[in-house]
Order: sequence, then C-alpha cells, then structure tokens
Amino acid sequence: MNQRRRRIYEGKAKILYEGPEPGTVIVHFKDDATAFNAEKKAVIEGKGVLNNRISEFIFERLNDLGLPTHFMKRLNMREQLVREVEIIPLEVIVRNIAAGSMAKRLGIEEGTALPRSIIEFCYKNDELGDPLIAEEHITAFGWASPQEIDDIMAMTIRINDFMSGMFAAIGIKLVDFKIEFGRQYEGDLVRTVLADEISPDSCRLWDVKTNEKLDKDRFRRDLGGLVEAYQEVARRLGILNENDPAKPAKPTLVKS
Repeated sequence: MNQRRRRIYEGKAKILYEGPEPGTVIVHFKDDATAFNAEKKAVIEGKGVLNNRISEFIFERLNDLGLPTHFMKRLNMREQLVREVEIIPLEVIVRNIAAGSMAKRLGIEEGTALPRSIIEFCYKNDELGDPLIAEEHITAFGWASPQEIDDIMAMTIRINDFMSGMFAAIGIKLVDFKIEFGRQYEGDLVRTVLADEISPDSCRLWDVKTNEKLDKDRFRRDLGGLVEAYQEVARRLGILNENDPAKPAKPTLVKS
C-alpha cells in the first residue's frame, strides 16, 4: 500500500484515502471486525477482501439498474474507487424479518416474517450509539431535507426489492440490512446517491433451508466461522474464484 497517499478518514472497518483525481476517494477494506459500537473487536484475516468483492458485485448491479451510487470500480483485492460524497448522517435500516435489536425491542420472536418491509432511521453518531429516530427528527435538525428523505425512501425500496430477489435466487434470506447515502455535488446540482458498502458486515443473511447465519452475527454471537460464511455468500454469488480464496483464520482479539 502506498504510504504517501493522504488519509482522509479511518473508521471501524475501512480507511479512506484521497483519490487519484479530484472528486474521487479510495476505500480500503480492513480485516477489523467490531460489534456493539466497537465494544467487541477482533482482526479476522480475509474479511476485508471478501467485503470488497461482495460490495463491488452488488454496487455494480445497482449501477446497472440506473440507481445512483458512489461506486466507480474495484482497484485491487482490498480497495475500490468511489466518487467523493458528503455523507448524510443517517443509517437507513430495512427489516424484512424480525431479528437483532428489533426482535428485542418489540418482543418479537427472531425469525418472524414481518407483515411488510419496515424502514427505520438511526442518527449516525457513534458516541450516542446511533439512536433510532423519526423523520421529524431528521427534518427538524436539518440532517436531510424532505426531498432527500423521499429520494432515500424510493431508492431504499428499490434496493430491497432487487437484493431480496438476488439473494433468494441463491438460497439466502435477506433478513435486514443497513445502508447509507451521500450528497454528490456536480456544479450547482446536488443529487442523493447510495454510499458506503453493502456486504455481510451490513446485512443479515440466513440460509433459506437451515437458517444458518452467513453474516456478522457469527462474530457478534461468538458462533465462529465468519470468513467461511462470507466465502459461502461470495461463492453463491459466483464471485469467489477457487484460485484466490480468502484464507480462513482464527480471529485475533483486540483489547480496548
């Protein structure tokens, strides 16, 4: 990795570097795994490679559908080139099946199919634990405009419809997922685009027949086999070559 590149930001799972052209950013996927707002941490060899490849695959297909995203191309096994955006400070969560915090919060048995897909918003703030918020909070505090919320909702519904079908075709339930959006500036024009990543780090993915978890819950719940689960998702999507698999490794715990 070129150490002379200017680092813009380092998060829990990715590092952002200044891109080769104005308005571009290089995203480097780390092997770090975190859960519970980074209270639990580990380094799991190969995780970053798999997330990069899976996110590339999904974003390319969303681009093909005409849905605006920040993704441009994958540069190597761990990095991709994206358009620079101003991140809207919201986490948009789509829930198709009750699981995780929703199941606990509402007392619903995990695995219960919801009457319809539910979209939730969280305020993107690690110090506050990304609290659940309503649309009224978003507009009152100016985190996004009513038009941006409408755009986000419309795109989110399209993304859920596409990904639910894509995963169902390979025997995987799309239980829920988190996405983020940003503002892309083009002269005097501003448009809302899908940003960040879509990978087993940000989705709950269960095998249709067995309900085996193929996502980051394997780390959250100490189930083990996280890299193998991510590899299985990549294989079913047809993007993992047998010649260059990410080698599974035992997680290395990191003390806070």
